[in-house]
Amino acid sequence: QVQVVESGGGLVQAGGSLKLSCTVRGLTFDDYTLGWFRQAPGKEREGISCSRYSGGGTYYAASVKGRFTISRDNANNTLWLQMTSLKPEDTAMYYCAADGADVCPQIYEDNYWGQGTQVTVSS
Repeated sequence: QVQVVESGGGLVQAGGSLKLSCTVRGLTFDDYTLGWFRQAPGKEREGISCSRYSGGGTYYAASVKGRFTISRDNANNTLWLQMTSLKPEDTAMYYCAADGADVCPQIYEDNYWGQGTQVTVSS
């Protein structure tokens, strides 16, 4: 059984930083593309950053490029998202997903998802 668990969200002022963590159990971690997605109230879930399997590189959405950094530790089945210069528009529920189809930032129907961690940025 695959388990995906995110942590690290919280309330932060604009301009601040947060680091999200995601631990995945039950699959061969380095065989999967891992992604961070977010969903704000009333909006669709969007992929914002991806770490491709087997060192295949990273992706950042234009809205977060230069401010967010994705990284992974395959030995410890952990994915991180370092977020800096946070803006109120970054407020959303953030989800980690294991993508076996390597279509991140698109959403694959069989992604393994975590329960999400809330990030709120106050102005």
